Amino acid sequence: MKLSDNKATLSFSDGSPSIEMPVYSGSVGPDVVDIRKLYGQTGMFTYDPGFLSTAACQSTITYIDGDKGELLYRGYPIEQLATKCDYMDTCYLLLNGELPNAQQKKDFDYLVTSHTMVNEQMQYFLRGFRRDAHPMAVLTGLVGGMSAFYHDSTDITNPEHRHIAAIRLIAKMPTLVAMAYKYKIGQPYIYPKNSLNYAGNFLHMMFATPCEEYKVNPVLERALDRIFILHADHEQNASTSTVRLCGSSGTNPFAAIAAGVACLWGPAHGGANEACLNMLEDIQRMGGLAKVGEFMEQVKDKNSGVRLMGFGHRVYKNYDPRAKLMQETCKEVLQEMGLENDPLFKLAMALEKIALEDDYFVSRKLYPNVDFYSGIVQRAIGIPVNLFTGIFALARTSGWIAQLNEMMGDPEYKIGRPRQLFTGPVARTVKAIADR
Repeated sequence: MKLSDNKATLSFSDGSPSIEMPVYSGSVGPDVVDIRKLYGQTGMFTYDPGFLSTAACQSTITYIDGDKGELLYRGYPIEQLATKCDYMDTCYLLLNGELPNAQQKKDFDYLVTSHTMVNEQMQYFLRGFRRDAHPMAVLTGLVGGMSAFYHDSTDITNPEHRHIAAIRLIAKMPTLVAMAYKYKIGQPYIYPKNSLNYAGNFLHMMFATPCEEYKVNPVLERALDRIFILHADHEQNASTSTVRLCGSSGTNPFAAIAAGVACLWGPAHGGANEACLNMLEDIQRMGGLAKVGEFMEQVKDKNSGVRLMGFGHRVYKNYDPRAKLMQETCKEVLQEMGLENDPLFKLAMALEKIALEDDYFVSRKLYPNVDFYSGIVQRAIGIPVNLFTGIFALARTSGWIAQLNEMMGDPEYKIGRPRQLFTGPVARTVKAIADR
């Protein structure tokens, strides 16, 4: 960041002296007012619930322009990455700042592929969970538990340890997600297959059995790879901020990523695509296409309590660029699987049509987001609804690690310590129990 010639002046109506604060400019996006000395000079904090107007860090990884509907990873538009690169390219880019050349890609792919197996004892750790447990509960435990199995790479201040942990997490996350799925349905675990690529290997571990050969469908493989790319990073969202905040205490990388997994589980964050598919299934049970108009009228009624899932975004005030790409992928997958007449996809199209034409939704800029289509794609592939957020966590791991590495390398980083506006009781005296 660079110091701007512009400065901010804060004045007070009570006659207190005004203070001048520096303004910094990034390479793109809004300028920021540096308030680090505000408390020391005034004895006051700023108040910003949800940190909606606060930049907690400087970053070179991901940039979002919500008004334009633009998403850049290290400067590259998501549309180009999703059509010209694979997920391994994207991981390398997020971690290293540049796309790999042919040799770098070969070496990175080999490195990740060589670390896809997990310690055999993790199977016994997994068996301690109930079979009907939510996969995200299981995944949070497994990822956090990796620090007990791979304790030779737990020093977050050591760049080499962080690199080893990064490769291990990216490589083993698909294995852990597939193990959680197989455990839930009572099938044997399928070991990684080094001859397959990242997405193909995950499909094989998910759906192969020892009974017969499983052939990876290239259309589904590419669709899943695109899902991974589109979800790899998304600036300073709730789970990424959680990973940074957790890591700022000096905890190990596995614990920091486990904290991100736990945060992602929330229905307002990673669980949104699961909630979206559940909404479509609810409409289908109500009567399907014939009830779409009635459902959308209920959405517009604030007193109905009915919410439209998969539309709108905290950041995007235009069409989510990931949603356009996911819509294309959705059509390809449904065609490949012979599901062009899938009732939920038809419902989704009908909802989208109304939302893009109705003034109520247009004026509020409630465009479809990536969750709107990704759930339909995953369902068509055969992934159960309660595993959708696990797929999201798998994809986001590369972004979390990149953000964690960036924070640890920032000379200005400090342990996170948000302040508060206290509104509770002032100091009081404890009375004897007989007098209370």
